[in-house]
Amino acid sequence: MTATTALLVIDMQRALCEGEEQAHDAEGLISRINRLMARADDAKVPVICIQHEEAQGSLQHGSPGWALDSRLAVPATAMRLRKTTPDSFHLTDLRAVLEELGIKHVIVCGLQSDYCVDTTVRRALALGFPVTLVADGHSTVDNSVLKAPQISAHHNAALSSMSSFGPRVTLQSAKEISFGV
Repeated sequence: MTATTALLVIDMQRALCEGEEQAHDAEGLISRINRLMARADDAKVPVICIQHEEAQGSLQHGSPGWALDSRLAVPATAMRLRKTTPDSFHLTDLRAVLEELGIKHVIVCGLQSDYCVDTTVRRALALGFPVTLVADGHSTVDNSVLKAPQISAHHNAALSSMSSFGPRVTLQSAKEISFGV
């Protein structure tokens, strides 16, 4: 990885990491993401923490649930970005920020596998960014059909098999990502 890479940390917010909406293995996920952010920061790789917000409810901007989870060790150099849809690029400055920084490749982790992670990965590909999806760096909650680990595994398989965009998704575990250090 080089300075042309950025780490996108999606929706690691209190409302999604604890309580009724807690993602599967939230504590383990936070630990893995903390290690990723520290290694990225050491390598001078930009870290962008993205926060979802809604007009009301647990993810209302400024509410306790909207805040990044207190267990996250966010580097002082990390950038923050607010979004209102599952697509981290839609109606945000993310693309402009990445282009201004000269970013050509993104590493994606966070929540939820089947919503914001999936949509952001697909949009990144459509915009020409190759993606490294942290295979053990995203999670979700059970739905009426599948358990959370099955949903995340399905998205790993589906996203990494896509070739129609041109740029591809590479799967790597959190431990495998070195950031060139």
